[in-house]
Amino acid sequence: MAQAAVTYDSVMSELKARQFKPVYYLTGDESYYIDKISDWIAENVLQPEERDFNQTVLFGSDVTASQVVDAAKRYPMMAEHQVLIVKEAQNIKNTEPLEKYFKQPMASTILVMCHKNGKIDGRKTAYVKAIREAGVLFESMKMKERELPPFIENYLKAKGATIDPKSTQLIADSIGSDLSRLTR
Repeated sequence: MAQAAVTYDSVMSELKARQFKPVYYLTGDESYYIDKISDWIAENVLQPEERDFNQTVLFGSDVTASQVVDAAKRYPMMAEHQVLIVKEAQNIKNTEPLEKYFKQPMASTILVMCHKNGKIDGRKTAYVKAIREAGVLFESMKMKERELPPFIENYLKAKGATIDPKSTQLIADSIGSDLSRLTR
C-alpha cells in the first residue's frame, strides 16, 4: 500500500489536534517549513513550566547519534512528553544508533530532527524506512516560481493585508523562492 504524501498542512493539522508522533524527521532544501514545524512543536507541545526539564535543543555538529539516542530515552519529568529538537541533523555522522532508536522509539519522547539544505542519503533505505515507521518523514522542497504569487497572496491575506497581482509578481521576481527571506 502506497503511503500518503506528507505535506506541511497534514503535519500541522495533526500537531494542532495534539496527535503527536515519536519522531519528526524534517528534511529538504526549503528551510521555511522545517523551521515552522519545529518552532510550533517547541512552543506548543509543552506548557511553559514544563519546558525547563522536558525540552532540549541539540545541534548535530555538537553531538553524536548515541548522545541523541541517550537524550531521547530519558523519561519526562512531571509532564506527558519530552521534546528533543536536533538542529543541523545533517551533521551527525554515524546514524546507526538513530536507526536502532527509530525502530523502537520512546512513546513519551517527541524527537524532531531538522536536516536542512539537502535530503537523507538515498542509499540509506533502512534508515528512511525506520523513520517512516516511527513517525513522520517530511520533505520540504523549494517552491517553484509559478507557485510564488499565490503563496505571497495567501501569506499577506493571513496577515490581514491585500496586494494586487502586479505587485505580487514584482515581489516574486525580485526576492525569488527563498521563503524565509520572503516572509521576514
